[in-house]
Amino acid sequence: MSSLRILRRHRVAALLGAALIISPVAFSVVRANHAQAGTMTPMAGVTAPNGSFAPIVAADKPAVVTVTTVMKAQPASADDGMPLGNSPFDDYFRQFFGDQGMPAPRTPPQEPAQRSEALGSGFIVAADGTIVTNNHVVDNASSIKVTLDDGTELPAKLVGRDAKNDLAVLKIKSDKPLPTVKWGDSDRLMTGDQVLAIGNPFGIGTTVTAGIVSARGRDLHSGPFDDFIQIDAPINHGNSGGPLVDVNGNVVGINTAIYSPNGGSVGVGFAIPSDQAEKVVAKLMKDGSIQYGYLGVEIQPVTPDVASAIGLDHPGGALVSQVNDGSPAARAGVETGDVITSFAGQDVKDPKDLSRAVADVAAGARETLDVWRKGKAMDISVDVGRNTDDVKTASLDDGSGTPSAEQGSRVPAMGLGLMDITPDIRQQMNLADNQHGAVVASVNPDKAAAASGIQAGDIIVAVNQVPVKSARQVTQAIAQAGRSGRKSVLLLVERDGGQIYVAVPFANG
Repeated sequence: MSSLRILRRHRVAALLGAALIISPVAFSVVRANHAQAGTMTPMAGVTAPNGSFAPIVAADKPAVVTVTTVMKAQPASADDGMPLGNSPFDDYFRQFFGDQGMPAPRTPPQEPAQRSEALGSGFIVAADGTIVTNNHVVDNASSIKVTLDDGTELPAKLVGRDAKNDLAVLKIKSDKPLPTVKWGDSDRLMTGDQVLAIGNPFGIGTTVTAGIVSARGRDLHSGPFDDFIQIDAPINHGNSGGPLVDVNGNVVGINTAIYSPNGGSVGVGFAIPSDQAEKVVAKLMKDGSIQYGYLGVEIQPVTPDVASAIGLDHPGGALVSQVNDGSPAARAGVETGDVITSFAGQDVKDPKDLSRAVADVAAGARETLDVWRKGKAMDISVDVGRNTDDVKTASLDDGSGTPSAEQGSRVPAMGLGLMDITPDIRQQMNLADNQHGAVVASVNPDKAAAASGIQAGDIIVAVNQVPVKSARQVTQAIAQAGRSGRKSVLLLVERDGGQIYVAVPFANG
């Protein structure tokens, strides 16, 4: 089961290292504790180098700050909860605070909303007072204040922020030299490496926790560039934006999220890798915002079954399931069914690789795509556009229902019942006049098609990248693919207005 389905099933908070929403009364207590720094003993099973983490903490803790924001007042209604901003994890955030009964008095729509304040963490990366934190810590803020490790409170200016990467840069002015921390190399991190998380959980004061890297490359489905480091060092509300440091004291991540069924840390935390964050921060420091490149394709992974169906000798790359009309990709000649294996000289191992590579390119740049199309490799030159929305990736959503008509054809080995698009079916399913293909009327739950994700109501429009117009053509094309000796067949499916590729293995039939 995917991590996203687990989160949906349990309805727990996914982005929770986030800013702690507090009332003005509670805030007075938090401020009194800002200067009361505490260091937690390393958790059981974690061994500090030379017997203690104290030298690392002594060097890094002075550069870790508390970020307090006053949120812009918004009218409250009976169903909007607290003003939590536009974090990509808002649904889970609201669920958490609803369960915990955090102070967020609801007011009638006609009454002005009470002022709310939020608490997070950050760290100083330049002696001029440049601070890095999470975007969701400062989102929707009317004012921002930074509290240094020694208790000094300073107003902060928002230099820039990027919602897609959930990063923000602040600036403070101080009449004394400011301590800093250095960026580390997150790409060198390995599962099992020791790390420290530093921040201000719940506003109790600067706190240090120890743990290990539990996993790399976690995708929380919160944005187009998810590549989280999973850690077991305890982090909680208020830790968001604080640094994750390695045994050399260098920043290898920004603590951002936790998975929690009970509202507290259960040892499943997530940090943005420093190699990703450092590039974004540099752009924000320079320009205050980021303009992402844009191709205009919907993409999905190339699984072993997909690779077998299209003749690739190994899985990898990004399979184009749809090309947006008028997009840079469409103008360059990219086609549905292409597998993009590299972009701008960078290998594309999966859709995330392509999304990140395109995002890093300035609008207007001419780049080269390496593409696998119908058994042949080819190059395509594309003028990258400007992205004003998230880079889309294909997903298997719910189907559109089962048409109430007799089946026109069957593919018994795969468990498919198909039918032609008749005038009645076209009207019943509200299909366009130029819609062609075969409607999936039934799916045997014990056969390969169901296991691969085919659903009743899907419309099969191509088999192994060859367009089909009828149920008979679909069955003939599948039979031909089976006789060719390939282990699977690739079906292009239209569902809910979008297109996805589904590889169905013959072996499971």
